[in-house]
Amino acid sequence: MNPRSLAARVLVQVLEEGRSLPAVLNAASREINTSETSLLRELCYGTLRWQRRLDGVLRPLLNKPLRRKDGDIHALLLIGLYQLMYLRIAPHAAVAETVAAAVALNKEWAKGLVNAVLRNYLRQAGELEARADRQEEARYAHPAWLIEQLKQSWPACWQAILDANNERPPMTLRINRCRTTRDDYLVKLAQAGMAASVLPHVAEAIALERPVPVETLPGFAAGLVSVQDGAAQLAAHLMDLRPGQRVLDACAAPGGKTCHMRELEPALATLIALDSDAVRLSLIEENLKRLQLAATVVSGDAGTPAPWWDGMGFDRILLDAPCSATGVIRRHPDIKALRHAEDIAALAQTQHNLLEALWPLLVPGGRLVYATCSVLPRENEEQVQAFLARHDDAREIAPAGDWGEPRPAGRQIFPGYGGMDGFYYACVEKIDAGRK
Repeated sequence: MNPRSLAARVLVQVLEEGRSLPAVLNAASREINTSETSLLRELCYGTLRWQRRLDGVLRPLLNKPLRRKDGDIHALLLIGLYQLMYLRIAPHAAVAETVAAAVALNKEWAKGLVNAVLRNYLRQAGELEARADRQEEARYAHPAWLIEQLKQSWPACWQAILDANNERPPMTLRINRCRTTRDDYLVKLAQAGMAASVLPHVAEAIALERPVPVETLPGFAAGLVSVQDGAAQLAAHLMDLRPGQRVLDACAAPGGKTCHMRELEPALATLIALDSDAVRLSLIEENLKRLQLAATVVSGDAGTPAPWWDGMGFDRILLDAPCSATGVIRRHPDIKALRHAEDIAALAQTQHNLLEALWPLLVPGGRLVYATCSVLPRENEEQVQAFLARHDDAREIAPAGDWGEPRPAGRQIFPGYGGMDGFYYACVEKIDAGRK
């Protein structure tokens, strides 16, 4: 299978069918030689990262729009432009292989079109790119609705957020401090020829200079280390865990935060990892097994506790709420295509419902940590401010540390800050009614 034609088929499923890139790509990778999976992944992720700019360059090169049934050829043209604009592939090879991919898609008629479009781009590259960049959607490679929301929410740094979203993300590790120390693991990485540095705001975080396959990480199979962004690692620290506590990770899959909490406090009395997605629950169990950690994995809806809750209150609850994921676009560029402006209201309602459902499960004196990987205030500080206004028995505790941007409620991390993804955190303590 030609990796370019396969990439075109993957992109059609994302752009036209609204499917998740990781899910589609995992299935597609089984149709190609292992030696070409890296190229397939690069073509899919890179083309989606820059899709709106690539489309801005492509439009003047087409005499008329392609028919809807030829979405695969449209995707292939974007893939061809991505190679020429962003990859170090010799132009003649990129053109030739992309033309050949049209044949692999059973569209022999498109060979001439693909060849002409890509060669015309090479002749007019500077002019075409300058013309495209006069439109904000193309210049920043983001949907117009998100650009506008970021302008309104963050007038001083919206451009920096967009630029950070288009960067390649670092591969960040979390050492299992039950099994090793960060200094010792840095030595192991150096011995393996893997350059790395520490992240300033998280005690267990290490950023690799270059991504590597996880199976090549020293001690990965033995549970010495996991892959987890630095911002996500802050969650377990904000829980302020103590021996003997009952802890709920309310939307736990794939289990990184659950495992981190057990690593930080092995003497928890109870640690429940809850999720409603049965398939993703198996990922929690796999991570716990590899890291040699214990937690109770439960299938259930955090918004409807009655079927799974035993009636005993929790000292700590982590709500890593479903959100727009606008803070992790650099890792998941398909979000630009899959997320729409009208989704935000529905997500905010889901977050509201989860907060209301879980709050009764927290004991007086307990702490709820609210987290999202969003940079939109409606999902973050506005959500928490509204919650605090509704509940006399709730008060905010300022998150410990000097990371991120302090907000009227909680703290916001922007993508790229301190080498981390975009995240929001707020800590809320339950007090006796009337004492607030």
